[in-house]
Amino acid sequence: MKTLLLLCLSLFLLQAEEIPDTKQLLVVTTKNWSVPTGVLQRYEREDDKWHKVGKAIDIELGRNGLGWGIGLHDLPHDAKIMKKEGDGKAPAGIFKLNQAFGYAPFKIDYPYEVYKETDHCVDDVNSKYYNKIVDSTKIDRDYKSHERMKFPKNYYKYGIVVDHNGITKGSKSKKGAGSCIFIHIKSVPTAGCTVMTESEIKEVLRWLDPKKNPLLVQGTEGTVKRLWKRIQ
Repeated sequence: MKTLLLLCLSLFLLQAEEIPDTKQLLVVTTKNWSVPTGVLQRYEREDDKWHKVGKAIDIELGRNGLGWGIGLHDLPHDAKIMKKEGDGKAPAGIFKLNQAFGYAPFKIDYPYEVYKETDHCVDDVNSKYYNKIVDSTKIDRDYKSHERMKFPKNYYKYGIVVDHNGITKGSKSKKGAGSCIFIHIKSVPTAGCTVMTESEIKEVLRWLDPKKNPLLVQGTEGTVKRLWKRIQ
């Protein structure tokens, strides 16, 4: 029993160490687990105090609300709703922001990738590229379904990759736990992304500072209060 307790403690400490010393937060709150709308508020930490930045942004997210995702947070023992592939839910939790992206160059400080029609985010759970963004011209395709990172509509004209379920290159993704989670321009309803207007996301992109390790905190009002304690 003592060995088990020590193991659990070490795992908890390892998880806690994964949360970087952040000074910027994107905080998304919803009224409950099933609503497809919420509010995003930016925060910045100065002198060990968090201050609101800009006006609150009305956002849409997964058409079926929220489910616990895989990120920097510990999964609560009483968690009942888990994010799954195809469930139409956005992930709740604490997440790194992988990078920004768009259809054309955009001069900002945050890492930014220009994607082409042939760049795909794979949502086929049977693919070895599941939940990875790949250049389809440079791999042997083994997937039957994917999202194009550039297409005729402007939904992905500007966006941010949320590091949910190991989307980062070199990380492991849990099969079926949800894929291709982004912050991007409004497309309602969404399958799990968080969306806002083009002007709003451009404002967010200009604000993001890679030196401040920005994070996304997303959940119901009560959930966000609990998650915030992990960051203080």
